[in-house]
Amino acid sequence: MTADPFDLARPEVQDRLTACLEQAVPGFRGPVRLHRFTNGQSNPTFRLDTDGGSYVLRKQPAGKLLPKAHQIDREYRVLSALGPTPVPVPAALHYCTDTGILGTPFYLMGHVAGATFGDMRLPELTPDQRRTVCFRLIETLAALHEVDVAAVGLGDYGRPGGFYERQIAVWTRNYRAAETDRIEGMEALIAWLPANMPKDPERTTLVHGDFRLENCIAAEDGSEIRAVLDWELSTLGEPLADLGYHLMHHYMPADDFGGYVGIDIAALGLPAEAELLDHYARLTGRPTINDWTFHVAFALFRSVGILQGVYARALQGNASSPYALERGRKARLVADVGRRLIEARG
Repeated sequence: MTADPFDLARPEVQDRLTACLEQAVPGFRGPVRLHRFTNGQSNPTFRLDTDGGSYVLRKQPAGKLLPKAHQIDREYRVLSALGPTPVPVPAALHYCTDTGILGTPFYLMGHVAGATFGDMRLPELTPDQRRTVCFRLIETLAALHEVDVAAVGLGDYGRPGGFYERQIAVWTRNYRAAETDRIEGMEALIAWLPANMPKDPERTTLVHGDFRLENCIAAEDGSEIRAVLDWELSTLGEPLADLGYHLMHHYMPADDFGGYVGIDIAALGLPAEAELLDHYARLTGRPTINDWTFHVAFALFRSVGILQGVYARALQGNASSPYALERGRKARLVADVGRRLIEARG
């Protein structure tokens, strides 16, 4: 097998990267010590430690990519725009389009110290701390949806209106492009969602697109959210799409997905879905949240599309995580959750 000429383990690649960043980022000085994060499924991500500080680098993966996937330029743009707002994000430091350095575009951001929790049951925390972090997440999401997109230069970040129609079309195409076997639950969702779309929202907001605990850096005790990460799916659209995705674990089985189905969440100190919906509604001034089944069903549908894409890339050998093959196969299970949800609605 031919060696990857852009492998960051190669000294000459590190030298090219260091020279680029020393010129582009004030205060950046080599040598660089690299550590690759292995828990992400999307864009390869590395921690860069130098004598002067720590940074995080994200790059597009190599190989054939799904349409409109891995748009790290959009991710960098939104990080830059949100820097002055109440939404906690890492500092955006440099975006590089020169593929002669790492083979694909990449960007550098500041490193944010804190904890990353991967399990919504939060076994590391006490019951009171679990409750706190769940509400802090809702508060962070509400703050995002209150950002004045025109004021931060994101007024053209997406198209007004027709959000769900476009998203359903995009993720159906992405799913078909990555499809390996027929998944009956996904076929049911593909048929049901266009026939049950709610009206366009009263206002369009910035939406994260992948807002979940694992994409946030929190204080070790859960008392605050210090940074929201992984903005590549962000756009302008329906804020309840973010909320439905974020609360999707309330519908997922505990055994396979670390969800809340099958466990006593009250005994663990975890708030009920209704409490979190009420909290979000108060923070954003909504009298009520309508069409909730649709928003959750859409989140499940899109998750199947994401997982299937991970699985397809793993089969091709260019997924960024060693767990991609295993986790990608869970697409069928998520689709079944979605089918049961829409069947229960009738």
